[in-house]
Amino acid sequence: MNFTNLNSGLKSLKVGVSTLALALLTLTASAQQEEHRNPNVRMGQKALLDGDFKSAMTHLEKALPAEANDPNVLYLLGYSQFQSTQFKKAADTFGKVVALDAKNANALYYRAKANNILAVDKDSKLSVAQKEQLLQSVVADYSKAIAINSNDSKLYQNRAVAYRDLGILKGTEGAAGYSKQAATDAYTKAVADYEKVLSYDANRKDIQTELKKARVYRDLLK
Repeated sequence: MNFTNLNSGLKSLKVGVSTLALALLTLTASAQQEEHRNPNVRMGQKALLDGDFKSAMTHLEKALPAEANDPNVLYLLGYSQFQSTQFKKAADTFGKVVALDAKNANALYYRAKANNILAVDKDSKLSVAQKEQLLQSVVADYSKAIAINSNDSKLYQNRAVAYRDLGILKGTEGAAGYSKQAATDAYTKAVADYEKVLSYDANRKDIQTELKKARVYRDLLK
């Protein structure tokens, strides 16, 4: 099984919008190989094609540490972990991809998305300061990805969500770390990003709704 076939196969999987953002185009080096030399990578690829992300994660984890310096294999592992709701592992793995390939906008996207989920998890044991720091890192990752690919509307949309979550965190009156100014700034940046998304498609009702909410939340801050 080669990576070219994996790319086309994954696009046909019915696993939601995130699959369309899967950056298998980063696999150019490995695409030149008919089959990966590591049997665990090959089994991981097959599991991905089958939509069995937990099995893919297991096989790709077994491919380490032999493939620890291959950003393509790590990307597939991170994606499998993300789809298996192992968000902390996914964030760490995508961080390794970024360390090896700083221009990988899709790895930045998924690391940010995983960390955003961790930051707003209602069962999270993180302190407010830790959540704020995590959300700031999310914003930074999306900003880096935008610098690489400035025409990808999903990057602005997801950065808007991170700004909104930061606004909620800092704008909850009476809560630790409350700051009206910080919350106002965060909501204002969320508004700007939602407006940017609408510049690509003005008919998106979901974004129109989120834009209105962000403005209302900002205006109601005390």
